[in-house]
Amino acid sequence: MPSDFDKPYDPKAVEPEIYEKWEKSGFFNPDKLPKKWTKTFTIIMPPPNANGALHIGHAVFVTLEDIMTRFERMRGKKTLWLPGADHAGFETQVVFDKKLEKEGRSRFKIPREELYKEMLSFTLENKKIMETQLRKLGASCDWSREKFTLDPEIITTVYDTFKKLYGDGLVYRENKIVNWCTKHQTTLSDLEVKYVERKDPLYYIRYGPVTLATVRLETKFGDTAVAVNPKDKRYKNLVGKEIEIKTLLGPAKIKVIADGAVDQKFGTGAVKVTPAHDPNDFEIWKRHKDEIPGPRVVIDQYGRMDLREFWDRPNSKKYHGLKVMEARKIMEEDMQKEGLMVKIDPDYAHAVATCYKCGTILEPRILPQWFVRMTAKPSLRDLAVRAVKKGEVKFIPARTEKIFMHWMKNLRDWNISRQIVWGIRIPAWYCGCAEIIVSPDPPAKCPKCGSKNLVQDPDVFDTWFSSGQWPFATLGYPNGKDFKTFYPTDVMETGHDILFFWVARMIMLGLYRTGKIPFRTVYLHGLVRDKDRQKMSKSKDNVIDPLGVAELYGTDALRLALVIGNTAGNDIIISEEKIRGYRNFANKIWNATRFVLQEIKKSPPKAEKSDKIKLGKLKRLVKETTRDLESHRFHHAAEHLYHFFWHYYADKVIEEMKKKPNPLLLLEFHRTLIKLLHPFLPHITEKIWEELPGPAGGKNKKLLMIESWPKP
Repeated sequence: MPSDFDKPYDPKAVEPEIYEKWEKSGFFNPDKLPKKWTKTFTIIMPPPNANGALHIGHAVFVTLEDIMTRFERMRGKKTLWLPGADHAGFETQVVFDKKLEKEGRSRFKIPREELYKEMLSFTLENKKIMETQLRKLGASCDWSREKFTLDPEIITTVYDTFKKLYGDGLVYRENKIVNWCTKHQTTLSDLEVKYVERKDPLYYIRYGPVTLATVRLETKFGDTAVAVNPKDKRYKNLVGKEIEIKTLLGPAKIKVIADGAVDQKFGTGAVKVTPAHDPNDFEIWKRHKDEIPGPRVVIDQYGRMDLREFWDRPNSKKYHGLKVMEARKIMEEDMQKEGLMVKIDPDYAHAVATCYKCGTILEPRILPQWFVRMTAKPSLRDLAVRAVKKGEVKFIPARTEKIFMHWMKNLRDWNISRQIVWGIRIPAWYCGCAEIIVSPDPPAKCPKCGSKNLVQDPDVFDTWFSSGQWPFATLGYPNGKDFKTFYPTDVMETGHDILFFWVARMIMLGLYRTGKIPFRTVYLHGLVRDKDRQKMSKSKDNVIDPLGVAELYGTDALRLALVIGNTAGNDIIISEEKIRGYRNFANKIWNATRFVLQEIKKSPPKAEKSDKIKLGKLKRLVKETTRDLESHRFHHAAEHLYHFFWHYYADKVIEEMKKKPNPLLLLEFHRTLIKLLHPFLPHITEKIWEELPGPAGGKNKKLLMIESWPKP
């Protein structure tokens, strides 16, 4: 018996040794697998953000995707699990901003090129660490094909997509009201807005003959109209007329308009219209452009009052430069003194738009931005909806399809401009004659007027625009051999929280560029929570470091803990106690192997009368495990294997064998179970496989990772 099995199982010694053997074998690369394996299986890894260490959520996707990959590889498929890393645009910018802050620096004071180089170095350093961590988790991905979202070939594909969208009229640049983070100085898409319920004063203010209600007193200086519902009889005689009002900046006139968007039940049924600082008011202005003045900006990009337009008015300098909340409080006091405040509801409950990263209250701003048309005909939305309706893309869990379809019905055009340095710069060039040139390379001159004085758009793409092209961009679309061999891919496994951020956009952009779905199945896992079902966070001190617990208990134990009890789309409950329990299971497998090797040494396997009942149970296990893995019921397969090994094989079969040895049956059981367990516990099973005799005697010559999956 090998000396390794004289000692307790030591994952610290076994796991690095086994992973090194896998890598040296080359079998992570589908091109190195047996030539007779022609049917393919492909997963494109969701690229982790290269801005920090892997967390427990990453360990979930690595485990699930590795299980699928190893299962299909053992079934004789040409498996490609393509790894990668995401530059992660705004997310990385936020992380790097914190780093600069600790160093007493600000990105706003660093030249663009210098900042980009610093961030690239920071990201590539994190990327290397991340690759080491993925290896420690047992990821059997093809490192020779690894991709980064800022690789030149990926950027070329992203540019080509943008140019095609522009040529097809599906992207456009327009002044629109957008979500602006005053802290990070960038716009956010609607999906990146976090709405927070809070209570604020609702002010009822006097506007001449009208009383209206508002939370945002500070935007009053930017009002261009008063709006009422056309069905509201209370204001019928005022519609279309200018009314004289008293303001903190002196007397003024303002027009009353009728618009169906006004809710008669809100406040007094009359609302102020501030198109520069409210998305609903912006839409009202667009419908009444001929009746009322255009947007009047009174809050700047830093969230401070900007009243330079009213410099000749009394009090304007009093409020100019104040932060929004400071201005609101002072205006409240001044309006009460001036008799302009009718009443105040101190606890008005409403939802406030905040930045999903820093919690800053967002300021609506009108800015020229690039947008992707989502509902134009033929639309990107229709492409995706049609494919899902036809069953070309299957969602797991199935209920997710309804959620997906509901979201697709309510799509708005997608803002893909970000006012940061880190990312893929938008390949659009502007000429003084108002011509826009979309080109991956700097144009020599303006095609319209011949001017050479062209300026590139300073913004970068929303990171989801580039990562939305990940499945086909990584495979060398359109002419690459990998694209022709491995696309469409088989499974996209990712967290349910990015169904809309990423999955929906991959389906739309994949169909638009290639004419084919990017993947056949979408498998969504849930969020990882602690044993009390609390979300993990540093502030709660309940975060589990996956590499830390893997070091303590073994990677295989961590993997099994992340699978058992993990049903698609539902939250995953994890604790150190659970991981420790599956370390004990690994020890159980190791000890059982020691017994098997001892028995075989005593009496080499030879043909004996088979135990039909025992073999029947083993065959049923093979059949059920195979069916569960084919159906993506990983939790069920793992749990069934765990109980079968521990409570039937170890507790009954092995105990019987101690009294009445049957080495051939024992070896068949053990070989089959080790194969079935391999996708879940790859390191320990590979180590055991090295020492188990083959059917013809002697050690197994092939690595377990490319052995044949047991047949039912």
